[in-house]
Amino acid sequence: MLVKIDGVENKQFSKNRNLFLSFLKDNTHSGKVSAQVEVFKSVDVEKENFHWVMSTFDTDRDFEKVDQSGWDLKNYLMNPVVLWSHDYTIPAIGIAKNVKAENQLEGDIVFNDKDFDEFGWSIGQRVKAGVLRCGSVGFRVDELEFLEAHDRDCDCIFRKQELLEFSICCVPANPFAMNVPTKRLEIERVIQNEECSFYDKLRMGLARA
Repeated sequence: MLVKIDGVENKQFSKNRNLFLSFLKDNTHSGKVSAQVEVFKSVDVEKENFHWVMSTFDTDRDFEKVDQSGWDLKNYLMNPVVLWSHDYTIPAIGIAKNVKAENQLEGDIVFNDKDFDEFGWSIGQRVKAGVLRCGSVGFRVDELEFLEAHDRDCDCIFRKQELLEFSICCVPANPFAMNVPTKRLEIERVIQNEECSFYDKLRMGLARA
């Protein structure tokens, strides 16, 4: 959870629930909390995640398809780098988490912190602002199927491939490889002027932090 007291985040309370409950108990008088306390839902608040559809079985701009059941993720999961526009000459701008390939390849992108990588952080800020929304996979081909029929909807299908990296880019080959907004940090409640102590509600299971 994330806790703010009078509009200022209290990191100790955010990490230590018992300490937070003790504060509530000490600052609740006649059913009212003396300070304005904001409690946010428990999500990853240390680093912002951006959920991404990384690849789909759609025909891309190169008239190719990638079979989503053919992804080999074993090595990538040990080194889940996120690059800028497939540029191997600069360090990774972030990492990918929760990467899986079911109906489509998808995962959560976490960009580098500003204090050690201002460029990587700035790409994340562009994603956050909606300026950058697309991405592209870099992979090694293991099996490939060429299609010869005149009514084919693509020239070839990559049947088995190893994911090497994922890149944020301006214009991808697959227009459906995009950032998909998910639930953001939302306020759960403002604890003030409660009819009874929020501490007591937490203890009785009538409220949650």
